[in-house]
Amino acid sequence: MAYTQSDLDNVRQAIATGEKSVMVNGRRVEYRDMSELLKAEAHIEAELNRPVGDPRGGFRRFRFTTLRGD
Repeated sequence: MAYTQSDLDNVRQAIATGEKSVMVNGRRVEYRDMSELLKAEAHIEAELNRPVGDPRGGFRRFRFTTLRGD
């Protein structure tokens, strides 16, 4: 899921005001409590700070070598 800085700002605003309903990634999300909001904030922040091309992003790179005996 691709998050934006706006998503992170919305979650942080909800934390600051005590709201449980937040717009994230174009959808309204209702969190049960403050601990869920804090987890969401940490998750979105980690996703935004992850380097581009990070293997955890869904692809792997392999290098194959062969040994040929002539």
